[in-house]
Amino acid sequence: MAASTKGDGPAIGIDLGTTYSCVAVWRPGHERVEVIANDQGNLTTPSCVAFTDTWRLIGDAAMNQTAMNPVNTVFDAKRLIGRRFSEVSVQGDMKLWPFKVISGTSDRPMIVVKYRGEERQFTAEEISSMVLVKMRDTAEAYLGTAVKDAVITVPVYFNDSQRQATLGAGLIAGLNVTRIINEPSAAAIAYGLDNTSVSGDAKTVLIFDFGGGTLDISVINIDKGTFTVKATSGDTHLGGEDLNNRMVEHFVQEFLKKHKSDIGGSPKALMRLTTACERAKRMLSSMAQAKFEIDSLHDGLDFHGSITRARFEELNMDLFRKCIEHVEKCLDDAKMDKSQIHDVVLVGGSTKIPKVQQMLQEFFDGKKLCNRINPDEAVAYGAAIQAAILSGEHSQKVKNFRLLDVTPLSLGIEVVGDIMSVVIPRNTTIPVRMEKGYTTSVDNQTAVRFSVYEGEGGLTKDNNLLGMFDLTGVPPAPRGVPSFNVTFEIEANGVLKVVAEDIANGNKNSITITNGTGGLTTEEIERMVRDANKYKSEDKMEMEKAKKKRG
Repeated sequence: MAASTKGDGPAIGIDLGTTYSCVAVWRPGHERVEVIANDQGNLTTPSCVAFTDTWRLIGDAAMNQTAMNPVNTVFDAKRLIGRRFSEVSVQGDMKLWPFKVISGTSDRPMIVVKYRGEERQFTAEEISSMVLVKMRDTAEAYLGTAVKDAVITVPVYFNDSQRQATLGAGLIAGLNVTRIINEPSAAAIAYGLDNTSVSGDAKTVLIFDFGGGTLDISVINIDKGTFTVKATSGDTHLGGEDLNNRMVEHFVQEFLKKHKSDIGGSPKALMRLTTACERAKRMLSSMAQAKFEIDSLHDGLDFHGSITRARFEELNMDLFRKCIEHVEKCLDDAKMDKSQIHDVVLVGGSTKIPKVQQMLQEFFDGKKLCNRINPDEAVAYGAAIQAAILSGEHSQKVKNFRLLDVTPLSLGIEVVGDIMSVVIPRNTTIPVRMEKGYTTSVDNQTAVRFSVYEGEGGLTKDNNLLGMFDLTGVPPAPRGVPSFNVTFEIEANGVLKVVAEDIANGNKNSITITNGTGGLTTEEIERMVRDANKYKSEDKMEMEKAKKKRG
């Protein structure tokens, strides 16, 4: 997944997270990565955008006013990016969000807010681009120079449209995205920088990345600076947010029982309760019990909440078990036994939960878990190293680093009976080129359609259509006689090219899956870039006005 050529200035690494984002840069003079603090002095920034009557707020400022302005405060945009409005996960999430989401053109989810007195609609790409701009501004303020190039990370199991949509968000933010890389691969690079010398022994590590919105697991072999992904597993819809939601549901029921009053229909009350539950979850990582008080939560009623660590674990036990199932699946796919793993590396805020650590440790027969790298910063850290390598930063420490990633989903074409015929199986190391032979299913066919899919379903209806093309000029013949060779090729940057050739006459046609915009047209991208610049100048003007008033 790549954009165009290198710009000027340093290249940055951005971890665009569901709940928090982080930005880092490689400092060649110091031979190390620096994770950059935002204007509030925090190393991570909430992936949150708020709209008010006067301006937009991004990051901490947006987060700090959620209780007062819940319906116009947008978070979790990553859970919408590259998805369709009708998807089950989108419909489920919408019930829990205080902001409104409607169906736009082509079943695209649109976020509806009130901004400067008017109703506005935004795509998830636009909201994500605002967070990316905040991260770039953070880097520019620290480095004192313009920044154009960036490596952005995504969950392993993001499909093609989610990856392309992330690229689209980068374009809207005015960034040149030199590569999209998988989050655990970035974390492995961060781990490898300090834990394996270029000449040291080979190591196999399992990266367990459990964040705010997603679970990603990769088994990676590190040998003399080469990072080879052996297998991946994960869930793009399993993270700390889901643990919070279980707690929120628990307290909504408790409030209903106690006061015969349902807070489910009040966005403001739900937002205040969600914030309290998030805080309680964090407290439970170091305490056996967490308590909170919310004045006048709903209908003028105060609410006193209390939850023990044991109850929290009970509410989420099925989700914790799911995490361990994904670890098993990843090891199976890598054809490895758990005893062959040298280090289990914890990444992501949700790995701080004691029960998660306990279950992982038990699964690995009491092995000590590796928490030498910062779980909140590791992904941005690794992305910054990859950004430096791609920008031609030939530092002695990282110049020999090489990342060999895998394709997370199987790729193939549709054959008779709507069956998925796999050409490249999932967990195949990229870059890769594979081919397969096909024939006709009807007598005297003169044209053949090739539909390209990704996914693990046996039938194409359960998979994701990436594109289609026709091969024409096929000489009429009985079915099963013509012979076609179909080649799938994935480049190092994740771009897929599919070529079909008629062996009889050498006729060829092909498709390249790399629109880079996640379904957005070039015109839409251009409009969104213009809008982004307009919002930025409006914010600036309002800030100046406010300064003069304080004057």
